[in-house]
Amino acid sequence: MNVTKRQAGMPISVPEVQVVRQPGLSQLNQLRVRRPVRNQVEMMLRDLDSLIPEDHPVRAIWDYLQRLDLSSFYASIKATLDTPGRPASDPQVILGLWIYAITEDVGSARYLGQLCQEHDAYRWLCGGIPVDYHLLSNFRVSHQAELDKLLTTIIATMMDQKLVTLKRVAHDGTRLRASAGRGSFRRKDSLHRCLAEAEEQVKRLNAEGEHPDGEVSLRQRAARERAARERQERVQAALQELPAVEAAKERQQHTKSKKDRSKIKEARVSTTEPQSRVMRLADGGFSAAHNVQFSTDVGSGVIVGAMVTNEGSDKGKQVEEMEEQVVERSGKHPEDYLIDGGFAELGTINALTKRGLTVYAPLREPKSKTKKSSEKRQGDSPAVLAWRQRMETEEAKEIYKLRAATAEWTNAQIRCHGLRRFTVRGLDKALSIVLLVAIAHNLLRWIALMPQGVMN
Repeated sequence: MNVTKRQAGMPISVPEVQVVRQPGLSQLNQLRVRRPVRNQVEMMLRDLDSLIPEDHPVRAIWDYLQRLDLSSFYASIKATLDTPGRPASDPQVILGLWIYAITEDVGSARYLGQLCQEHDAYRWLCGGIPVDYHLLSNFRVSHQAELDKLLTTIIATMMDQKLVTLKRVAHDGTRLRASAGRGSFRRKDSLHRCLAEAEEQVKRLNAEGEHPDGEVSLRQRAARERAARERQERVQAALQELPAVEAAKERQQHTKSKKDRSKIKEARVSTTEPQSRVMRLADGGFSAAHNVQFSTDVGSGVIVGAMVTNEGSDKGKQVEEMEEQVVERSGKHPEDYLIDGGFAELGTINALTKRGLTVYAPLREPKSKTKKSSEKRQGDSPAVLAWRQRMETEEAKEIYKLRAATAEWTNAQIRCHGLRRFTVRGLDKALSIVLLVAIAHNLLRWIALMPQGVMN
């Protein structure tokens, strides 16, 4: 029989006490345990706010979101007071769900939708509004312009608060797996065959639609037609990407030695993710991937620039474009720019120096053993010569150590935030994911850098 007691005027069920019979023990020494009673009806009065402690991280994230101008996220909502239809779910809530999920290493829309039903912190953020994984998935890839603007707003606000100074900025890239397998890469002839097969399948399904099979539901038929149409579009996109890949292979033929030219394979493009490229990853293997570039403020660890490319190697052009982006977001040039050796092209050093930056990048060993890395070489400009001489000093070497401590730390943090591979297709959608992760990262840095008790 269940026993009840009163606490704060409410009846609380107490688990039933039972005797566990143990062989070899006397009647008086038998064990007493409390057994669960799960069919007992209870009255539980509670509110979501009481479930979350005052110092819980989700409250801090929500508080900081309320300080930001998120009006651009509401521009696409069509539900107004004088129009029919159900109200839209608050974009601030959806944004908060994704940011908190990213900080908890959750990158799946399906899993996030499940957490919104089961986890108190996510339920607190939802506050009862309807959320499903379709809404979550569509949100993070359909607001690229808004996310880009929000990242700029956060950087500008932190600069006004003197939390970001741009005295030194470290730049680096990391290659992340794309949503495609190596087996999806095909040559030109194979792509044309795939396109012919895809077009034939679309025609066949369209013909079947005119004389529908009673055993196939409308929903199943629509799904088949959509899948065939999307495959046709992906193969067509792959053929459009093929000239760019062929041009890159042609450039390799001119830059590689005669021995290495034979290793260059025929141009191939993925029919699953046409904008991905086969790249060498951190584990030493090759896979379809995108190259994600970050620029990070050394003093604060705040990401001040982010971009996604499908170029497998590091190039100076990427640094120049990123520095322009940093200026657009912050309104000023960094004082020092710390870049890896792969980005240290002479033209890039000239361009950054002309903009007023001091470049720190490792020197390449000269081909002749009789020459020093700091000696002037044929074609060196004054900016390049100054860079060579600067990097021979102990002070410059100590400053350059900050690049790995900052840029590599950022790459590690991004992976801790769940960005280890892309589950979306296309560079635009991949960039939206990267921007969202950068915003979550910067919000955490903002919370960590702000003095306690300061809310403005």
